[in-house]
Amino acid sequence: MAIKLNDSFLSSFVSDSELKGIAPIIKNAHARLNEKSGLGSEFLGWTTLPTDYDTDEFSRIKAAAKKIRSDSKALVVIGIGGSYLGARSAIELLQGQSRNELDGLKIYYAGNNLDPHYINEIIGLIGDDDFSVNIISKSGTTTEPAIAFRIFKELLIRKYGSAEANKRIYATTDAKVGTLHDQAVREGWESFVVPDNVGGRYSVLTAVGLLPIAAAGIDIAKVMAGAVVAQTELMEPCVRKNACLKYAALRNILYNKGKAIELLVSYNPSLTQFSEWFKQLFGESEGKDGKGIFPASVVYSTDLHSMGQYVQDGRRHLFETVIRIGKPKSDIALTVDDENIDGLNFLAGKQLSEVCDTALTATAIAHTEGGAPNIILEIPELNEFEYGYAVYFFEKACGVSAYALGVNPFDQPGVEAYKTKMFELLGKPGYTKSI
Repeated sequence: MAIKLNDSFLSSFVSDSELKGIAPIIKNAHARLNEKSGLGSEFLGWTTLPTDYDTDEFSRIKAAAKKIRSDSKALVVIGIGGSYLGARSAIELLQGQSRNELDGLKIYYAGNNLDPHYINEIIGLIGDDDFSVNIISKSGTTTEPAIAFRIFKELLIRKYGSAEANKRIYATTDAKVGTLHDQAVREGWESFVVPDNVGGRYSVLTAVGLLPIAAAGIDIAKVMAGAVVAQTELMEPCVRKNACLKYAALRNILYNKGKAIELLVSYNPSLTQFSEWFKQLFGESEGKDGKGIFPASVVYSTDLHSMGQYVQDGRRHLFETVIRIGKPKSDIALTVDDENIDGLNFLAGKQLSEVCDTALTATAIAHTEGGAPNIILEIPELNEFEYGYAVYFFEKACGVSAYALGVNPFDQPGVEAYKTKMFELLGKPGYTKSI
């Protein structure tokens, strides 16, 4: 039960000597990560999180999730970036994109954009149903989630009154300071901690991600169990034996050859939000100092009828990292049609998953022949354990890859630029217009 790396489609792009040549750089980056001696080392708490977390808080998370499911029909998760993407990626990967159309707790995500219609849609979908709110913010002052929280907090108060509303607000924030922390203490909200030594995009295995995941009815103990195994297995120092390190090495080799765009490819629509989490993880970690691979994503075979044209015949500045799932969650057997109008009787007797996997192999062959290298990451199946393993795998690969690139994977100085300009234009006190 682990991610395996298939590099059989890379022989024309990466030589054995190149992998051998970069191995010392990758090993050094790995050592700095493990020893917490590299850039941004104060944010490396996630590296040991699977085996070193607050067990009391973990129990409180499960209890709060149980309460939410018992007294609410909907949960509004308010956060932006790493404050919601990890949870959403897990919930949709494990329960599907259409989970809200089934019986059970509906989960909506707010505070990740400033579109008023989007907020009004959520309000309309909740209607008269009982609901709770999980506000996730280290400070409580980040514009997008702060605005959404103000709106939904007012809705709670109007519906239930202040005292009952306070029982339906769950704050995931700083342990000691900040606007949201102080509010939570004052109003008596159930609170959980955003650890000081774990950055937002690496926080899915903290209360930031675990509370919404548990509220969805997912077994978070199994998620953590997968991460524990990954933490242990991915300590292997040999680049050839450690799929995580080899992945970091290969993407850096390809980057140095001008492959500046990485397409994360999935053949499962339920991985769409996992791809969004991946893009934030790598984009915010590596994209600085004029460097970095640009992370993008596609869902095949859907995007083979659009983006596939570019990948096959466009500029040769990208490579694909393909997630291949071994065992499908469910399957469909294809049967014989007496008229065979569509000419598909040659598929009779096959499972649809076999057709999908054949499309994956055929596409990898075609794109490789067209000049787009393919790295295949094989995951046994989509379950809680494998999700936890995959989260840790990609987090570690990102940290190692960024160190090998020579950047700090754990800061995001460029994110503040748009905020400053927005505050200037909106007239926030203390900001003088410069445009």
